[in-house]
Amino acid sequence: MADVAGVVGLSWDTVKDIVKPHLKKAVTPARFKGLRHLAIDEIYVGKTRKFYTLVIDLDTGRIVWVAHGRSQACLRGFWRRLRLAKAKIQAVAMDMGAAYWKAVRDNLRRAAVVFDKFHIVKLVNDRLDEVRRQLVREAEQDLKADIKGTRFLLLSRRGNLTPEKMYALDAALKANQPLFTAYYLKEELLLL
Repeated sequence: MADVAGVVGLSWDTVKDIVKPHLKKAVTPARFKGLRHLAIDEIYVGKTRKFYTLVIDLDTGRIVWVAHGRSQACLRGFWRRLRLAKAKIQAVAMDMGAAYWKAVRDNLRRAAVVFDKFHIVKLVNDRLDEVRRQLVREAEQDLKADIKGTRFLLLSRRGNLTPEKMYALDAALKANQPLFTAYYLKEELLLL
């Protein structure tokens, strides 16, 4: 409410008086017992408040837990409530942050963990770029010219390239088998 008050230029009490009747109708306490599929992620809310950790029920779309910060400690109370409710979590979707990964591994040993596609593609793109850089360092002068300057082309989705860019990409891929293999592995992953 303080954030809303600051944005609209009203006092905290005024915002509270406006919102309170609606919250009583719209918000009911989160039920933990029926939870099966979760998502854990953080949101950035500005320089002063920084990050909040959110836990979302993927079956209903409801936010079931919010805590300030983005560490393992943010989820301690959530795990306790989950155990008390005897919820049977089957899967958790999250990014690849070490804190969330460890928290889920320690508290939901039987749940499947699903990493979000964005982070997986980023890792694959980073490795593809490492392969390209290594090949440029090792290549002879003729081959170096074909590979150098292809970073953008390799990291772009094939369907997003113009015909001229596709031709340049294909020329670089034909000139080097390891680059060809790495690029097509990335493209195959995107089709999953």
